Amino acid sequence: MGKRGPKPGSGGRPKKALSEKLIDGNPSKRAIKVLESFSELEGIEMPSPREFLSDVQRDGSEFLAKEIYENVWDWLKERNCTEFVSPELIEHYALSEARMIQAEQLISKYAFLSKHPTTGQPMASPYVSIAQEYMKQARSAFTEIYQIVRENCSTEYKGSPREDLMEKLLNSRRNKNV
Repeated sequence: MGKRGPKPGSGGRPKKALSEKLIDGNPSKRAIKVLESFSELEGIEMPSPREFLSDVQRDGSEFLAKEIYENVWDWLKERNCTEFVSPELIEHYALSEARMIQAEQLISKYAFLSKHPTTGQPMASPYVSIAQEYMKQARSAFTEIYQIVRENCSTEYKGSPREDLMEKLLNSRRNKNV
């Protein structure tokens, strides 16, 4: 098996954030790309999420992708970066994150172990690997979004819409038990 080449995004030293460049000055004397009226930029209106992000699930539960999409959009709007991130990337992130939450809920419902279909022996639940795959996809998509914000935001870019995720997961379990 031959080499597949470098991993995406691993080509050298990472770019410095725009806000760090503005604070540290510009030792290389190259022109820094800054939008002239960046602080007055309001961003664009949120494009409506596509219908599949709010479809009712087979078990009748609510799909959280639309809510995640709106939270990320609001987070981007606070940082005036809505025009830099494509809605498709936000949809991809929201879909992966919502599916990961669904898989975690199923793990909580059915446990970490399941019975093998032919031998009857205990085996790892398939929902665990499903949750891990969606978590990888969500992390990758959010890393792209965060990198775009980091490189283009002239103000502080701390805080993340991902911080509320565990709270959503726990609240969804609590609401089902009531």
